[in-house]
Parts: sequence; C-alpha cells; structure tokens
Amino acid sequence: MITENKTVKKTIALIAHDNKKPEIVEWAKANSEILKGYNLCGTGTTAKLISEATGLNVKGFLSGPYGGDQQIGAKVAEGEIDAVIFFWDPLQMQPHDPDIKALLRICVVYNVPIATNQATADCIIK
Repeated sequence: MITENKTVKKTIALIAHDNKKPEIVEWAKANSEILKGYNLCGTGTTAKLISEATGLNVKGFLSGPYGGDQQIGAKVAEGEIDAVIFFWDPLQMQPHDPDIKALLRICVVYNVPIATNQATADCIIK
C-alpha cells in the first residue's frame, strides 16, 4: 500500500483596525516568506491591503463592521482557522465592539491562539 504524506497547511486570519492597518501590512511584508506557508484569510480591507502589498493570496471576508469579525469567529468555531492575528486599537472606540469581544471570546473558548499586537504575532508564526 502506498500512502501519501500530505502536509495540511494551517490557516491564519489577519485582522486590523483602521489605525493599525499600516502596521499589519508592514508586518506581513516583513514576514511574507513565512506567511507563504499558511492559508491566509482576513477581514475585507485588511485582506485586500495585505494581498496587494505582499502578493500573498489572502481570502477576504466582509469588513469587520459589516460582519467580518463574526465570519472569522464562525470559522474558528468550525475548526477552520488555527490562529488569529488581530492588530487592534484598544484606545479607539469601535462601533462593532461587541463583535470584537465575541471574536476574542470564541478564540479563548476554542483554544485558538490570538495575537493582538506585533510581539505576539511574531511568537505565533515563528
């Protein structure tokens, strides 16, 4: 019997609040070689900006305020996302704050690593 050794790529979700989008784009550019080894997804604008800046294929969901955070939370609950990189701005009030808290909570409930800053994001991918 011949068995194939298939390596399953893990999936990372990429999210950033408006004030943090330049920071996550720069982080993704600096880590693009590592990120090539993952399936990537993200909320609307963040996914588009990272894809354009790096050439990486980043599957886009809805924008956060329009349900993107909830879509990613659902994928976490379904076991389809292995880690979340979420550069959030704790000093800026967000109109969809309950969705953000729900995403953070669902990652904890399902034991999925969630990085909320660059230092933690570096720990997750390295």
